[in-house]
Amino acid sequence: MYGFIKACAVTPDIKVADVRHNTSKIIESIKNAGEAQLIVFPELSLCGYTCGDLFNQRALIASVEEGLSEIANSTNGNRALIFVGAPVVCFGRLYNCAVAICDGKILGVVPKTNLPTYGEFYERRHFTPAESENMTVTICGESVDFGTKLIFSASNVEGFTVSAEICEDLWVPDSPSIYHAKAGANIIVNLSCSDETVGKAEYRRDLVKMQSAKLVCGYVYCDAGEGESTTDMAFAGHNLICENGDLLAESPLFKNCCVCADIDVDKLSNERRRMSNTFFSAGDMQGYKVVGFTAADGGEVERTFPQMPFVPANNEKLRERTELILSIQSSGLKKRFMHTGSKTAVIGISGGLDSALALLVTARVFKQLKKPASDIIAVTMPGFGTTGKTYNNSLKLIECLGATAKSIDITKSVLSHFEDIGHDPEILDVTYENAQARTRTLILMDLANKTGGLVIGTGDLSELALGWATYNGDHMSMYAVNCSVPKTLVKHLVRYEAGNLGGKTEDVLNDILNTEISPELLPPDKSGNIAQKTEDLVGPYILHDFFLYYAVRWGFAPDKVRYLARRAFKDSFDEETIDKWLKNFYRRFFAQQFKRSCIPDGVKVGSVSLSPRGDWRMPSDASNAVWMSFLND
Repeated sequence: MYGFIKACAVTPDIKVADVRHNTSKIIESIKNAGEAQLIVFPELSLCGYTCGDLFNQRALIASVEEGLSEIANSTNGNRALIFVGAPVVCFGRLYNCAVAICDGKILGVVPKTNLPTYGEFYERRHFTPAESENMTVTICGESVDFGTKLIFSASNVEGFTVSAEICEDLWVPDSPSIYHAKAGANIIVNLSCSDETVGKAEYRRDLVKMQSAKLVCGYVYCDAGEGESTTDMAFAGHNLICENGDLLAESPLFKNCCVCADIDVDKLSNERRRMSNTFFSAGDMQGYKVVGFTAADGGEVERTFPQMPFVPANNEKLRERTELILSIQSSGLKKRFMHTGSKTAVIGISGGLDSALALLVTARVFKQLKKPASDIIAVTMPGFGTTGKTYNNSLKLIECLGATAKSIDITKSVLSHFEDIGHDPEILDVTYENAQARTRTLILMDLANKTGGLVIGTGDLSELALGWATYNGDHMSMYAVNCSVPKTLVKHLVRYEAGNLGGKTEDVLNDILNTEISPELLPPDKSGNIAQKTEDLVGPYILHDFFLYYAVRWGFAPDKVRYLARRAFKDSFDEETIDKWLKNFYRRFFAQQFKRSCIPDGVKVGSVSLSPRGDWRMPSDASNAVWMSFLND
């Protein structure tokens, strides 16, 4: 469903060399895996990794083949792709293998490439390393593909492509999984029997996470556990499922169990296409054979999705992220001042979050450059919609940071402009609103010229995505410090810096944090409060940032974005509300590209940027018809 594959890593309770017992446990585990589409068992799980010289016994090998046949027969009607670890004889040699089974058939056999023969391991005593080319082998009376260059590909689920490697294969510099991924495998399974020693679990976890990140893949690591011989080693059943560097599921140590997770192969495929010039190269698929199968449906997706994907849920990570972002913003602006030799920074201060963040970043830069804060010219420009609260907060913040305050009422200038262009000031339309924004930008630009300074842009990423900015008004500046910071993250940056500064500065920033988001271009209500609330007009930013993340960062189709949003916000918004604002997002995103095509320079801080010189190149007249068609059902 929507590109999600339900994968399970299962560590069954085994008995060393008791193939019949192990066969029954594996069959039982397959039945208990429910709607899983991919099931992985540990290395040599059918007989046990720790059989030692028993691997040379014909009785054991014959029993293993009987067990594989029984497991295969038990899966008739079960379309899960299953990998079982077993010793397999091919051309008189014994190989440590991953046997792929689906719907009653053995699809293929993947031998282990790298056999450890050091420390506690002595696999070359019993096994032969994989050959360089694929072959065929007769197993359970059927001729099947045998080799490392196999990709198991579902005919009915796009992107469900799987290859296997075994334990040590992951730990070597030249892992088979590197070539599997480049040949098109979106998921790598690893059948492992990794003994447990002090510190190894942390290393193993990091290794699996980073391999999944490096290969932009899902990685299912299934480890042997209780039941293996403890003559010289202990095994903890450390199962891991990762996706592109993220840990989706992990089992506790020393507890045989099944862990499951939904791997998003659609996401992986999109990311690889985005990186295609460096990820893929000519000849990557040479020697590989694609083995087809019909996948199980998979059932309902159980994975959860955070409502604010740009904001870490962990408080410690959030603090680290906010400090890093403020440092990136400051670094970009600092370089611009050093390059231009500008004396002042000119910022329009509205009493809202975005301008507060821009002022805080600028104050950091001036401190780093040892420039006086008084060279920051912070300008309040009250107009028709300015409320006492935002105006007073602007002045308080400027004073706290030691910047130079200028207050310029734009009412007279705008009314004069209305007279020049023949506009009735009683008509509160887009001309009424945008004339104020353009007047403010004119003032800032001319003040910057007069004082030898730079106008610092305050607009954020969410506003750029929606086009919620006046063209050649607040849309324009000489350097935009917030241009890749989404609205849902802005408040956390401001709150973090408020805590750093403390005192009166923290008090006024907290008041700003509690102020309604508004451009304040329409007159206040009768009580003098903000009448024009941005989120009533364009929609909740928490929804738009969610849409933006999955639509732009991952390239998901609109129906998948809608599906994820309905799951993430099921307790916050009804489906009708989500659909309404999602359609509005796509309408505005396409219609407002012309504003993004000419935005000023600004530093990228995260994984999403809409700079026409950086991450996002889109024609301003592109049609949204295809995207909207996904939402018309």
